[in-house]
Amino acid sequence: MLTLIARDVRIAWASGGVANALAFFLLVTILFPFAVGPDTALLARIGGGVIWAAALLAALMPVERLIGPDMDSGVLDQLAVRGLSMPSVAAAKIVAHWLGFGPPLMLAAVVAAGLLGLDARTLGAVELGLLIGTPGLAALAVATSALVTGLRGAGSVAGLVMLPLAVPLLIFGAGSLDGGMGAVKLLGAVSLLLLAGAPFVAGAAMRAGME
Repeated sequence: MLTLIARDVRIAWASGGVANALAFFLLVTILFPFAVGPDTALLARIGGGVIWAAALLAALMPVERLIGPDMDSGVLDQLAVRGLSMPSVAAAKIVAHWLGFGPPLMLAAVVAAGLLGLDARTLGAVELGLLIGTPGLAALAVATSALVTGLRGAGSVAGLVMLPLAVPLLIFGAGSLDGGMGAVKLLGAVSLLLLAGAPFVAGAAMRAGME
């Protein structure tokens, strides 16, 4: 399992997927102030929500590459022959995907906070929310990738599948910025639910794709 996680993290960095996701995340946060205008108070009020929306879109970018290449090259078949269950493979891919984009995204959020004029308290709330919510985004991304692998226009279909399901994470993540622990607890509950269910959904989809 550790070898599989390390392999997927190495592929994510070597293929440029992590760099592209971070570049997209920062690009959204850089362009947003130009669209809203130079109102510092307004940017500070909505900046946390902008970071969460950008994080969601950045997590969606590498979805096509999470399962599809291994399915096409026969890697999943080899793992199955060696006795690994598909839910355990999916769990390893969730961990690897989070390691590839979660911590770098949290570091990039510091730069985004400076661009949007967020104070230290709001930045702390954003970082806490990302720490809790990004594992759920990673789980949802892997499950979505497994579901759309082999479909024509998988990237577009992935967006249609993943974005509606990620709305609770976005709502509670942005709601946690007001300082209420209720939204933080709900964010954690949704993230845990996704982490618990996504390996089995992805595993079933991968088994179906291998038949």
